[in-house]
Amino acid sequence: MFSELTKVIAHIDVPADWIGIRVVKETSSTRYVRDGLPQNNGKTSTAGAMLEVMVNGCIGYAATNEVQLQSLQIAAEEAYKQALAASEWWIYPFQAASERPKVIGEYISPFLEPLDSLSLEEINDLLVRICNTLKVSDQIVQTIASATTSEMETWFVSSNGSEVYQKFLFLRTDYKATAQDGAIVQKRSYNGSEANCYQGGLELFKQAELWERVRRIGEQAVELLIADECPSTTTNLVLAPDQMLLQIHESIGHPLEIDRILGDERNYAGGSFVKTSDFGKLVYGSPLMNITFDPTVRSEFASYGFDDTGAVATREYLIKEGILLRGLGSLESQARAGVPGVACSRASSWNRPAIDRMANLNLEPGNASFDEIIADIEHGVYMDSNRSWSIDDRRYKFQFGCEYAKLIENGKLTKTLRNPNYRATTPEFWGNLIKVGNSSTWEMYGTPFCGKGEPNQMIWVGHGSPVCVFANVEVFGGGS
Repeated sequence: MFSELTKVIAHIDVPADWIGIRVVKETSSTRYVRDGLPQNNGKTSTAGAMLEVMVNGCIGYAATNEVQLQSLQIAAEEAYKQALAASEWWIYPFQAASERPKVIGEYISPFLEPLDSLSLEEINDLLVRICNTLKVSDQIVQTIASATTSEMETWFVSSNGSEVYQKFLFLRTDYKATAQDGAIVQKRSYNGSEANCYQGGLELFKQAELWERVRRIGEQAVELLIADECPSTTTNLVLAPDQMLLQIHESIGHPLEIDRILGDERNYAGGSFVKTSDFGKLVYGSPLMNITFDPTVRSEFASYGFDDTGAVATREYLIKEGILLRGLGSLESQARAGVPGVACSRASSWNRPAIDRMANLNLEPGNASFDEIIADIEHGVYMDSNRSWSIDDRRYKFQFGCEYAKLIENGKLTKTLRNPNYRATTPEFWGNLIKVGNSSTWEMYGTPFCGKGEPNQMIWVGHGSPVCVFANVEVFGGGS
């Protein structure tokens, strides 16, 4: 592929300062079973190329689903016209040497078992068995199990000599049970809806503890039917890693995206309470708060070697000991804002230009075991698995709900609580981080449904975290 694309670059006839071509091929398969009955066995494939052209400090974009010289030439001409027209009103003049440097390399997702190591029939049988195992009683009124596999290849070449190849293997699994007793309805899922998202092969699905986890989800759904409502109080809040997934995503990931800070996303995704002048000095949270952008973690959903403009991806601290250091911004955004960022210019497919996106965003572990965390709490609430979320367009005020909770009394987990919720503001909440679990409590999850951009781009992200304790948090019950 590289030889063909390099020839295309050499033959494209537009007077551009720089040209880049990103080719993407992706095939995905989805299997979905409800109440033990297969509902969907679908397969999709897509392929195409995005042309980037830099002219007079501006970048234009055009895409084509035909990866051949004639079509790529037409796309390059369209991108050139866009860039040339925009150059009369540029906000910041880009330079190929700094915003599109030459890079060569490759990245391939690690795996043990290929995604096609089980037949369609075998995967369907596995999902049917999961549904049957979830139905632990007649009070379980619905069961759902699904598995989605994707294989994506990307090639990136540029007129200044870049050649980057990446191959990704994605696996998403989900299962949930809904229980009902009269007017009371409760749902329990495996770490929240669609949270089990990873890079790798089917070994990530066929784990030894799978059936124990499936049965426990069904049992907890029934357990919630007779549980007390979460009390309304201000107390210590302990969050499991699968809820920290959303907490990190919404109150750290999105507000640190530099294009939002610059105002690019206000029309659709919103802005941020963070200002460019905050980097290097804003106290974002307590000294226990250490957040890394880390696309190097094995099997995490958004690991990669290079972003979609070819920038080399490295592990970086965004927040260290509570102080904001870096933003989630591409080389372009870093130049515009004058603040340090990371390699996070990403696109959802070949027909979208790359924009600032979070990828793997992780909270680094502390030094407390789960038992030590609980033992030190006289009164509190433990919550896991996200159920609902609401956050303002500046990512400042938020309210989240979880599927399952336990009351903490005198250092012990006691009775189960249903409909648990909590609310706070971002700086107040992270400032009240008083304990961070050690590596034995650290878990990683992901989501394939992070939306941003116009036209919209749904992209995959990963988040890892230990169990965490936050003091003086307003928690409350209610809901159905």
